[in-house]
Amino acid sequence: MTEARSTPLNERIRSDIAHNARVWNHWLGGKDNYPVDRAVGDQVTGMYPSIREVARADRAFLWRAVQYLAGDAGIGQFLDIGSGLPTADNTHEVAQYTAPGSRIVYVDNDPIVLAHARALLTSSPEGATEYIDADARHPEQILRAVEPTLDLKKPVAVMLLGILNFVLDTDEARRIVRTLMDAMPSGSYLVLTHPTLELGGEGNEAAMRFWNENATPPITARSRAEFATFLTGLELVEPGIVSCARWRAEPGAAEVAQFGAVARKP
Repeated sequence: MTEARSTPLNERIRSDIAHNARVWNHWLGGKDNYPVDRAVGDQVTGMYPSIREVARADRAFLWRAVQYLAGDAGIGQFLDIGSGLPTADNTHEVAQYTAPGSRIVYVDNDPIVLAHARALLTSSPEGATEYIDADARHPEQILRAVEPTLDLKKPVAVMLLGILNFVLDTDEARRIVRTLMDAMPSGSYLVLTHPTLELGGEGNEAAMRFWNENATPPITARSRAEFATFLTGLELVEPGIVSCARWRAEPGAAEVAQFGAVARKP
């Protein structure tokens, strides 16, 4: 595990304020959370009952996208930024199940997540995993730290699932994506999910305000048009920008208010 900070993890853990990684873990049925996370998460659920379905759909999208990339697209390297707490079907598990030699770098800056890094670092013998303690707002730092686990001369799948919504300034979010993808060679992929007030998500607006007043980090939703700007210059993989629950899913999958897309760098 590569860490960029000198402060001990236990001194960075805040149990007095809800944190996204732990609340998300609660919504997915995990146990790695505090009472404050459960209280805020349950309040949000009461205000926006679909949030648990969003969390599950986002996780299922990860599984389908990674399976496609490691299989049909032949991608053997994954950079998963904002990976969150370990749960079922983590990126390295899906990728290495499909292609055992896959190499994965996880990036997060939450101390609880970092404390569970060893649970993530269970690579197949043929592949590799690494964990970087870094903030998505500093893509240059991330790019310096990924080697030698990843070879940036070969295609990489950059995964930003439910993370750009914590970058409130859209121009900054675009800069993050552009910096990361500019460093990747042709044939690399970008994988995104992002909450929206479209696709039936209008009821989420009050819940997001409550979150921003009672939890960290603050969050924002974006429109389809804003989401599409993160993919400028890339080739969308079918079916394009859709609810993440419907990206290459079984017919009839219920829509959730979370965009999902996979795109290739030409």
